[in-house]
Amino acid sequence: MRLEHLIGRLRYHEADDSVWGRRAAMDALLDVLNVMSRYDTRGEVSKELGLRYGNLERLADRDDIDSTALTRVLTELDDLGRDMQRMPPQFASYQIRDNELLNSLNNRMSIPGGSCSFDLPAYQHWLSQGNRRIEQDFEDWCRRIAPFEKAIATVLRLLRASTTPASVTADAGVLVHNTEANTQMVRVLLTDASVYPEISAGRHRATIRFMQYDDSQLHVRQTQSPVHFRMACCRF
Repeated sequence: MRLEHLIGRLRYHEADDSVWGRRAAMDALLDVLNVMSRYDTRGEVSKELGLRYGNLERLADRDDIDSTALTRVLTELDDLGRDMQRMPPQFASYQIRDNELLNSLNNRMSIPGGSCSFDLPAYQHWLSQGNRRIEQDFEDWCRRIAPFEKAIATVLRLLRASTTPASVTADAGVLVHNTEANTQMVRVLLTDASVYPEISAGRHRATIRFMQYDDSQLHVRQTQSPVHFRMACCRF
């Protein structure tokens, strides 16, 4: 889900061809590459694809299953798994290390204003290139991210669609829910814009508290009013 968030931010800013849009896209790209370089993302995504494939394959003999739709999903998962296997290990680390522009920018990301034109003139020069050159560079840098993007989107789509949300009420703004075994994600679907959920979950239960701003300084407190919402405890 963290990568889903970061890749979504990357794609949003990538479409902005202003200088500030390019800067925001580069920041997002480096965030994605840094996350991928710190964890065995390929292994984790491949494992999830394999688990999903195995769970769905066992449904093939059931009479209440749409065999055409199931075959389509299994083929999609199989193709994504093959794409993962073709990915070089630690490609993200090497991509940052071997590209002088990405490496120099990454080294200054933790410094406020560290990518100013007087600190990184090479970056400023790259930002002044024509859109075609910049778009080509982004395409090259994102080529190996794209299979992860598709795989993560597919896994999360299947997980979110695995359970139909149910209507529930949090009395006095809090709900303690006993989750079923193997629950992997708790989704809260809320239409009340005056509150937001804080979720803490363990193996056997999830606690959902609805918070609201208390004053103009944006202090928060738990609401004392009942909150009606929909919840889904997703699992395969």
